[in-house]
Amino acid sequence: MIIESRAYARAGLLGNPSDGYYGKTISIIIRNFGTIVTLYETPELVIEQQDEDRNRFRNIHQLVETVNLTGYYGGDRLIKATIKKFYEYCGANGIKLNNKNFTIRFQSSIPRQVGLAGSSAIVTATIRSLMKFNNVEIPLEILPSLILSVETEELGINAGLQDRVIQVYEGCVYMDFNKSYLEKNQHGIYERLDAHKLPKLYLAYKTQLGKVSGKVLNTIRQRYDAGDQEVHDTLAEIAGLAEQGKKAIANKDYELLHTLIDRNFDLRCKIMNISESNIQMVQAARSCGASAKFSGSGGAIIGMYNDDEMLRKLIVTLNKINARVIKPYIL
Repeated sequence: MIIESRAYARAGLLGNPSDGYYGKTISIIIRNFGTIVTLYETPELVIEQQDEDRNRFRNIHQLVETVNLTGYYGGDRLIKATIKKFYEYCGANGIKLNNKNFTIRFQSSIPRQVGLAGSSAIVTATIRSLMKFNNVEIPLEILPSLILSVETEELGINAGLQDRVIQVYEGCVYMDFNKSYLEKNQHGIYERLDAHKLPKLYLAYKTQLGKVSGKVLNTIRQRYDAGDQEVHDTLAEIAGLAEQGKKAIANKDYELLHTLIDRNFDLRCKIMNISESNIQMVQAARSCGASAKFSGSGGAIIGMYNDDEMLRKLIVTLNKINARVIKPYIL
């Protein structure tokens, strides 16, 4: 039996990066890009490597280009850590696994290191395959926390729950990571929103903006843990934007939603150093009349546009700075 599981890219519509700091967010799934994990029974347990994970290059130029785009770590470490966490979860919950080995591989079309949650998609699809292979059910609300633990506990990556929640629930989801609720229940409050009520959205990204998102957010984590008042106040205000956005979507108040999206990015700039290339993307989109903010930790932006004429203008304008524009498929 061959098992195939999928997980898709995501974009934070409002509230990020407050999700890692007991905040609130709204996210959407981006079905234009995804990861497929294939798993089948074999005599030994084998994790197949992707081409970019292999240490063989045409020359030194290709090595440097690969490191600049994808970093020093490949997808195989994510799969290895996921298998370990899945095994430990089952052991801790008295779930007996079948005594079978398997070969596992993945393919991903999610652009790397541009804030579209490619790493968590690999973990999510892997968990789904392991669940199917072993006939294991994990509660939907618990699954994102287990997926997050793969990266934070096993690999030491600084990350929040948002990516994992939307990749598990899909569609459009409002998330409240209230601290007391989260600590008591080991998951946040997750509410599906009607994606049919969303405005016209675009997504734009620059593939050459390779960087590791966990490193970008580390400065905020240090300042937050140190009690930096500016960071705490700004993250609280960013979380409040998601709460307002939930009501704006329900009421189809797109003028307010446009303002909230722009405000999210402007607040982020107060507590983060934003690269010129990222700022250039946001400014280019806003010059067309669209709203714009990071979809994640940088490298891609998301926002609203009014009509096809504005979308065409976005495509032409952002193409001049080597950014690709797409219409995200959510449903």
